[in-house]
Amino acid sequence: MSAPLIEVENLRKRYGGIDGAPVVDILRGVSLRIAAGEFVAIVGASGSGKSTLMNVLGCLDRPSEGRYRFAGRDVATLTADELAWLRREAFGFVFQGYHLVPTDSALENVEMPAIYAGTGEAERHARARQLLGRLGLAQRVSHRPNQLSGGQQQRVSIARALMNGGRVVLADEPTGALDSASGAEVMQLLSDLADAGHTVILITHDATLAACARRVIEIRDGTIVRDTADPSAPAANADAAPFHWPARPARSGPRRWPFDRAAARAAWRVMGLNRFRTALTLLGIVIGVASVIVMFAIGLGAKDRVMTQIGAFGSNLLYMAAIGESSRMPGRSLTLADLDAIAALPDIAHVLPNITGNRVVRAGSHDMQTYVRGTGPALPSVQNWQLAQGSFFDAEDERQVATVAVLGSKVARELLPDTADPVGRTLLIGRTPFLVIGVMSAKGALTGEKDDDNVVLVPFSTASVRVFGQREPTYAVIAVRDVARVAITETAVAALIEKRHRMRDFQIFNSAASLAAQAKTQDAMTVMLSLIAVVSLVVGGIGVMNVMLMTVRERTREIGIRIATGARHGDIVRQFLTEAMLVSITGGVLGVLIGLAIGLGLLAAGVPAVFSLRAILAAFGCSLATGLVFGYMPARQAARLDPVVALHGA
Repeated sequence: MSAPLIEVENLRKRYGGIDGAPVVDILRGVSLRIAAGEFVAIVGASGSGKSTLMNVLGCLDRPSEGRYRFAGRDVATLTADELAWLRREAFGFVFQGYHLVPTDSALENVEMPAIYAGTGEAERHARARQLLGRLGLAQRVSHRPNQLSGGQQQRVSIARALMNGGRVVLADEPTGALDSASGAEVMQLLSDLADAGHTVILITHDATLAACARRVIEIRDGTIVRDTADPSAPAANADAAPFHWPARPARSGPRRWPFDRAAARAAWRVMGLNRFRTALTLLGIVIGVASVIVMFAIGLGAKDRVMTQIGAFGSNLLYMAAIGESSRMPGRSLTLADLDAIAALPDIAHVLPNITGNRVVRAGSHDMQTYVRGTGPALPSVQNWQLAQGSFFDAEDERQVATVAVLGSKVARELLPDTADPVGRTLLIGRTPFLVIGVMSAKGALTGEKDDDNVVLVPFSTASVRVFGQREPTYAVIAVRDVARVAITETAVAALIEKRHRMRDFQIFNSAASLAAQAKTQDAMTVMLSLIAVVSLVVGGIGVMNVMLMTVRERTREIGIRIATGARHGDIVRQFLTEAMLVSITGGVLGVLIGLAIGLGLLAAGVPAVFSLRAILAAFGCSLATGLVFGYMPARQAARLDPVVALHGA
């Protein structure tokens, strides 16, 4: 006498009893013992409970009551991963409907248990080819199930059952879908396996097939009514290898997460077989990634252009203006003496006095009200404002109170529309004639002083005497030597003038601070535009989730096959997450390429755009995260499917 490999005591299995459903007893107190190496046929009519018993013995289902020991260990104490290990290492299933994955070749179907066992690619290829060759399928290894006959598919199923050893082969109606000749071949294969030391449990309703076994157990209405062997004294086959439990069976096989080559290959194949649905799923991801890249490029391009234009006035400049007359000290304002005192500070490079106001300017038959600015000859260098035509007035013009003028580009265009070269023309400011000696390059309204191109520039002394009749400046432009010390210099200037005036009747505008504020505003706009674009990614992610949920529903039988061949819950999650991520990666790559193409088109059309590697990587990373986040729920749902229900495609 020897210890049985399989031992069940008073096994019961019932269904129903939930939400008012009636309770149906399938197994009613089954007890049996099967030794290693036995060839046992469990026979009974449809509905007798024989398939349910096989599912329990193969750890695809759990009993409602009773005890099941495998190699001396109570199966009820095993975790889900340990049960997966047992299915993978101890059992091999041969089903009536073959249960091959239709998208995989014969070789790949046979390799499946070894993949979940963590066997190396070369090793599992060699073993799968050897098994298929042994079963007469050496020339069919690359064929898919629909390219094989029923008998060939069943032999592939048997090869898969033996891939990891197949200590116990569970064959459920293995000849039910075969012709008599193919059925005889399969039964001979099962008999040969039993002779080689495998434990073979045949489930059938055919008494003729059951007679091929060395022991027949008849089951009727969930109970054993006949057993041709004494179940209390099983005799082990001398060729059967003993089964040993490892210390930590659940840890057998690596946990590759969330991506591996086998899963990726299967995922790519599924995408290829459903091209139209895959294309629609990709569309949301592609639009989202491309939108993020384009929006960032446009936002950064706009920011770069605005910063360049604002920076053209000099980020080292301070603008100082009088607030107005003080009620305590009438007539007090910014004076030339104040500017001389400021110029004496150590960090000051130049102080440019300015006197401004609106005046009517005439030239020929045209007149317009515009902004007249009396300033110093250093304006082009201090404010980095270049001439487009002619020249700027100099220090001699300043001393001579010369009636010369330099026009802003807008004034030149509107006041003298009939000439391309306004230099040498005469205009009237009030009643005083001025000779046009130059035209400034276009700036745009960027400093807050009004439209910088809608201006007439004249020497400060001339503006004071001939235009405004006021000797003191309206405001001053202060150039600081070191950009890094602008804030410190601003504080020093404010302290100096406040001390001189004994009050704060002035204000200072920091150009660098304005640049920073403008940059922050542009950044906020860019982020806002990008967030709008991210909505497309979210929509794409919802599309991925919907498609994956549909895929899980369509492939429940495949999920059952994978669980029966030893896949853990994590393996199923990884398989479907890999598919979701592969869709997202493909969409991300296409989105990046399309986004770059659109950006280049915008550049060619003259739209400012600046590509950001960080934005491109962020958009691509978001597409990966989309696949991971929105693919997890369908993957988790797939992993939680009941293997028995999944195998029947319910």
